[in-house]
Amino acid sequence: MVAPLLHIAGVWWLDWHVHPDVLLVLGALLSGYLYAVYVLRERISDAGRVPRSQVVSFGLGVLVLYAAAGSPIHDLSEHYLLSVHMFQHLLLTLVAPPLLLLGTPAWLWQALFRRPAALAVARVAFHPLVGFGVFNFLLVITHLPGVVDLALREHWFHFLVHAGLVVSAVMMWWPVLSNVPELPRLSYPYQMAYLFVQSLLPAVVASFITFSTSTVYDFYERAPRVWGLTPVEDQQIGALVMKLLGSLIIWGFIVVAFFRWYAHEQAESRDPKWPEVEEERRELGLSGR
Repeated sequence: MVAPLLHIAGVWWLDWHVHPDVLLVLGALLSGYLYAVYVLRERISDAGRVPRSQVVSFGLGVLVLYAAAGSPIHDLSEHYLLSVHMFQHLLLTLVAPPLLLLGTPAWLWQALFRRPAALAVARVAFHPLVGFGVFNFLLVITHLPGVVDLALREHWFHFLVHAGLVVSAVMMWWPVLSNVPELPRLSYPYQMAYLFVQSLLPAVVASFITFSTSTVYDFYERAPRVWGLTPVEDQQIGALVMKLLGSLIIWGFIVVAFFRWYAHEQAESRDPKWPEVEEERRELGLSGR
């Protein structure tokens, strides 16, 4: 019903196609989460209460994934505009994964990692260097011209690319957002340094695309034109989306880490340091020793 109306209105590029594979995967993800927090939690002795804010955060993460992979954003990305393709990848890597991590309670992760073998694998997968390396390797590989053109021609490969980006992004964000004591997040100074370095590589990739005077991706050069944008203009906008919006998100987390670090240091400076208190008591002759 939507597609014919859009064609009549002349907005043919906003045809909204249903993607059963996306609905199936995201439906299973959300259903599994709700089952865990509302049913399985009662069977786990050390499971804590799940605040509504966490459930909302996870739900928003799933919604962002759907917006990226199942809404007109996906169709514009897959058929017409590189700029929307870049925005889609930003949603998949820098918006949805933090929401999913913030929405997942620690006890649920601990239940998944209860077996020693699973915890050992998780320690490797969520190590900062591994997460950083895997994510940025995939980020570079999936923006190579041959890989992009293949993904846009073959739906199954495009699906694998998106799945790989989301999983690797969760690995990358883990050292900043982990709530699991067995796999703790980095300290605030290291979080800031980690995110600062993370902000550099996408900017480098985007710079090559921004300053190219010819189209990098053959698929988008041949794609129907939308909004009067030439292929090179579309390409430059896409690079700016990747560089500026991505940097804003990452720097937002850096600012949050800085203020949390500052608040933590202020709180510690106000708390008495017991070795110093005991030393003062001894000097005043008030210690029992």
